[in-house]
Amino acid sequence: MEESALGKKSKEMVEMEEQKRTKLGQIAGTIGLCCNILLAVLKLIVGITSGMISIIADSVNNFSDSVSSIVTLIGFRIASKPADEDHPFGHARYEYISGLVVAFLVMIAGVELLKESIEKIIHPQDLRFAVPMYVVLVLSIVIKLTMMIVYTIVGKKIKSSVLSAARQDSRNDVLATSAVLISAIISNVKNINLDGITGALVAAIVLISGIGLVKETVDPLIGLCPDPELAEEFEKSILAYEGILGTHDLMIHDYGPGHRFASVHVEVPAERGIIECHEIVDKIERELSEKYKMQVLIHYDPIFTEGDKVDPVYAYMKKQAREINENISIHDMRIVPGEEKVNVIFDCVIPKNIGKTDAEVISELEKRLKKEYENYELTVTVDHGFVLVNNK
Repeated sequence: MEESALGKKSKEMVEMEEQKRTKLGQIAGTIGLCCNILLAVLKLIVGITSGMISIIADSVNNFSDSVSSIVTLIGFRIASKPADEDHPFGHARYEYISGLVVAFLVMIAGVELLKESIEKIIHPQDLRFAVPMYVVLVLSIVIKLTMMIVYTIVGKKIKSSVLSAARQDSRNDVLATSAVLISAIISNVKNINLDGITGALVAAIVLISGIGLVKETVDPLIGLCPDPELAEEFEKSILAYEGILGTHDLMIHDYGPGHRFASVHVEVPAERGIIECHEIVDKIERELSEKYKMQVLIHYDPIFTEGDKVDPVYAYMKKQAREINENISIHDMRIVPGEEKVNVIFDCVIPKNIGKTDAEVISELEKRLKKEYENYELTVTVDHGFVLVNNK
């Protein structure tokens, strides 16, 4: 009864945090929408009256930001929908998708700004300077700086890739509008038209940023390797429980902010009964789920640790694997005697990017086994670790 109450309390806390997260994201998106519409209208009026293509382009940029803000709001709204029969893991990845849309809008704005700037360089036009123009540009910089700060604070608080994209977009807008303001001042004072050149440089910055944002939002959609620090901390948390001998095959699935799932194998003494092992694993699952705010699933592997059941072959091969590479590990070993040969069967976790192929690692293990146990044959099932954790 106590465990059920604890699980219910944990679930309610997660739901409250998700609701709070969604609300903060929607507030930030609404603020961005209002500010961008205001700036777009003001810049359009000033751009038309002054004849400055760069200001009109900047206005278009703000209009695209308004669309981005709408996408952000829609993304948070859809992402907050609970799981259903067709989407058992929830809809949180819609936030990544909306972040990707924002990134493409940033790139489109950059391309448009670049085209307008090149046109202005090839065909410069007379400019008309007035105080309202400077006021609007300075006001735009101040508002965009404020928006960038808001996006930064809220984005870090709720760990949102969408708001991270919006923050970078606001920073680009500050650079773009500052460049327009500086070029306007120089053009007015020195009678040198730098509007097009400055706009082209800013457009390049915006495009580079957009490409970076695409990568930032696409990576979690494709599936990123779990953070090594998180994986190592997760493993240490499991090993801290009494009776746990080791872990392997850790996988962390990210279905969007607040929707992560983890599965892992833990090694327990085979001498312990099934009921006792189940109770230990059950406790670890429950407590880690609450600690890391993710659903944790654990499979346990029994390991013989007492008396003549301890197999020296396992200790030997484990050492040999680590000599080949310190991040290679073996588990689930079985020794099956045959009429002429003794079969040694186990799973081997071979991380990627260790400088050796799976076949090379297995061949090396076979040579080392034969060197010590001439009459033994090796059968290996290769696992690939989803995160590099030192298994010393």
